[in-house]
Amino acid sequence: MSCKSCSTGGCGTLGTNGKTAGCKNNGACGTGGCNKMNVFDWLSDMDVPLSERFDVVEVKFKGGRKEYLRNTNQLTLHTGDFVVCEMASGYHIGSVSLQGDLVRLQMLKKRIANDENIKSIYRVANQRDMEKHEQAIARELPTMYRSRIIAKENNLNMKLSDVEYQSDNTKATFYYSADERVDFRELIKSLAGEFKVRIEMRQISLRQEAARLGGIGMCGRELCCSTWLADFKNITTSAARYQNLSLNPTKLSGQCGRLKCCLNYELETYIDALRDIPHVDAPLKTQKGDAHLQKTDIFKKVMWFAYQNDSSTWHPMGIEQVKQVLTFNEKGEKPVSLEVLELEEDIAAPVGGINSDLAKMDKKYSNREPKNRNFKKNNDIPKQQPQGGNKPPQNNKQTQQQPAPNKSEAQNKAPQANVPQNQGGSNNRNKNKRRPNRGGNRPPGNKGQEA
Repeated sequence: MSCKSCSTGGCGTLGTNGKTAGCKNNGACGTGGCNKMNVFDWLSDMDVPLSERFDVVEVKFKGGRKEYLRNTNQLTLHTGDFVVCEMASGYHIGSVSLQGDLVRLQMLKKRIANDENIKSIYRVANQRDMEKHEQAIARELPTMYRSRIIAKENNLNMKLSDVEYQSDNTKATFYYSADERVDFRELIKSLAGEFKVRIEMRQISLRQEAARLGGIGMCGRELCCSTWLADFKNITTSAARYQNLSLNPTKLSGQCGRLKCCLNYELETYIDALRDIPHVDAPLKTQKGDAHLQKTDIFKKVMWFAYQNDSSTWHPMGIEQVKQVLTFNEKGEKPVSLEVLELEEDIAAPVGGINSDLAKMDKKYSNREPKNRNFKKNNDIPKQQPQGGNKPPQNNKQTQQQPAPNKSEAQNKAPQANVPQNQGGSNNRNKNKRRPNRGGNRPPGNKGQEA
């Protein structure tokens, strides 16, 4: 049975025109459908009797929302099966995403109690259930457009981002985001009278909105929040400062308008590397002048300084040399200049084998001579002994090469002009070589004379 989580008709299904419906990606939905918040059951190969299995199943609904339901009827389920689930009012259809002991670990991680409050799974969805589920999905997009118009008529400062109908068409959940508190009591009355269903308004953050809608990030990959990232941690601008990133809001912000979640991925690595870097608050004092810090390479442990009167010239220094200059300044001493310190050895030394493979490749191919294709082709052709008398012009298809001229004759002969293009065979391509004197009359228009 095909996936019905897409609002455009379901991934993997064929429409009336014979083309794949859903995300138009031949059944492999990447943003907001089949692959959203997927998990891998690495215990699926273990054969466990059905009676001994953990009876709670993880079920995924629209937008990557997951709930834990109890398999009270001991149904034989597989990952991807659509099941009819019990809800607070009515029923809903979702797909099985995980089962077995991994569900127990997920419940412990999310602090969900395994008690009588967990609702149950009724049955595996049949064809009639799926048809009704498709009708509910078909109502979502027109409902969202109409509800936006109603919210604008009520002068509500809110953004409706998504609508989810329950599979029995008795309830609709509206997801919205707002910067301030919104009084939507009149809006609920208008929506209930318009669509004839129970209305539930659920406020979500901008990060959750981006996770539900999905998209492609600046890195060229799908958004982390819509594929695998479940918990959103606090992100500050100090994370960008630790990594020496430009504090440009347009580059540091994601599609949600907040700071990117990936700023925290390598933050601990940068903090560990910064422990060996000396903290420079004031410029380094030398006899030549004060040197200000311009740039710091955390992993190579190199710091660049520039004099106040010559800011365009940067002087690289290792952290040991910087600590040495700082020690001199604390004692009231000043080194002559930054140039006298031996900095080249520290900079030239490879740090951790960075780009060692590229250095080997450059060394391997740096001494090779460029290949001359014409030279190779001409040497492969066998030479022919020169013959006296006039020769007819040779065809381009012949593979014989003209004899090389004698040095004394080549010096006595003046360069020839207006030579037909089809003469010389394959030597026609080499324009820098002079043609030998074949004897007989010269071509017309040749002004060269013998010395």
